[in-house]
Order: sequence, then C-alpha cells, then structure tokens
Amino acid sequence: MERVSQKMSGLQLNLGPLKEPLGFIKVLQWIFSIFAFATCGGYSGHTAINVSCENVKNETLEALFGYPFRLNTVLFKGLESTKCNNTWNETHLVGDFSSSAQFFVTFAVFVFLYCMVALVLYVGYLHLYRGAGKLPMVDFVITVVVAFLWLVSTSAWAKALTDIKTSTGPDTILGIKFCGMPGHSCVFGGVSSMGSLNVSVVIGFLNLILWAGDAWFVYKETNLHNPPEAPAPPAGSTPRGM
Repeated sequence: MERVSQKMSGLQLNLGPLKEPLGFIKVLQWIFSIFAFATCGGYSGHTAINVSCENVKNETLEALFGYPFRLNTVLFKGLESTKCNNTWNETHLVGDFSSSAQFFVTFAVFVFLYCMVALVLYVGYLHLYRGAGKLPMVDFVITVVVAFLWLVSTSAWAKALTDIKTSTGPDTILGIKFCGMPGHSCVFGGVSSMGSLNVSVVIGFLNLILWAGDAWFVYKETNLHNPPEAPAPPAGSTPRGM
C-alpha cells in the first residue's frame, strides 16, 4: 500500500494540460508577466533643456532618469555654477513615483514565480491537483486576487506614468527658478521616448484580462462547479422511508 501511495503522490509528467485552457493560459500569463516587469523595470531615459545667459548660449543640460523613477533625486547636469553670474543652482526634477513603479514591477515578478509553480503543478502533479479538492480552490482564490491586483497596480502605474511625462516634459522649465530670471532663457530640448513604458501599461491591462478570464477555467476545477459525488450506498442497505 505504501508503494502505491508513493507512486500516486510522485511526479507524473503530462503535457496534456498545456493544450487545455487551464495550462495554455498560464503559459501566456507567465510570458506577459515577464514583459510587464521588463518593459518598466528596464527603462532609462533623459530629458534636456537649452539655457542661455550673458556668457552662455544654448548650452544643453541633461537629467538622466529611470526605474524606480525617483525624479526628485535627479539633477540637471552640464552648466558650471560659475557661469550666468552664479545664478545656476543644483536643480532637480520634480516628483517621486517609485512606490507605483516598484509595486507594479515587484507584483509582476511574484506573478512570474507563481506561474512557474502552477505550471509545475499542472504538468507534473495534475493527479494531485484534481484529486484533492483544496488545491483547485486555493488556485481559484489566488487567481481572483491576482486579477484584482493587476487592476490596482496597473492603474496606479498608469497614473504615475502620466505624472512622469509631465515632470520630464516641457513643463519642467516652469519649476526652474533660473529660467525666470531676467537675462536668462530656457528652451525645452526634448525627452527620451517612453514607448516601452506605454507598452508596460498595455501589458498590465492585458494581464488583467488574462487572469480574469482564467478565473473561469480554474473555477471549473473546484468543487463549487463540480461537487464531489455522494458515495454509493452499501449493497443490501435499505433506503430510508421504505
């Protein structure tokens, strides 16, 4: 009996679930989670302004920024403080958007890890997954929670991205005291493309759709959808009420 029990609880490789929605969608979720944290966490760019004063003409100052987007720690560099009558001071970008960015990236990494665990369970231990009523229910609860957190994290990151674009765009000049002084002029020089960050937001909402849709297929594996069959009465027993 012990050998039978060990065999039932051991690894039984079966690629069949990958052809079913349960496994196929999980593979997509795994791939899209990689895209989510890679497109956001791997970004770096710069914004620039051109400044002019009495002894300086159209000198370009750059500020390099990237994940986790603590813009208030990023300095414009390029102009010596001795120029422009010592009126140029250390100037930072505005805003700290690290909480939203890190929440989005960290959550995507955790989803990536969970998908790997779930795929191992589907492919190697499907007999345990479908044989024990608790595992599908745990999977279903996690799926619903992850779908909700994709909505929360992506919405927060989308709002932060909008603010990042404002803080690194033409409005940057408005917050620089130097640019408002007589005899000084500042012209916005441009900012790096944020296409990958836009993609990260799109992928975040695609992940929401994937996980919300997957909740149905995981639900079908639970006892809520397929309640366990009642045990057959022993042979020779008399039904009640007869």
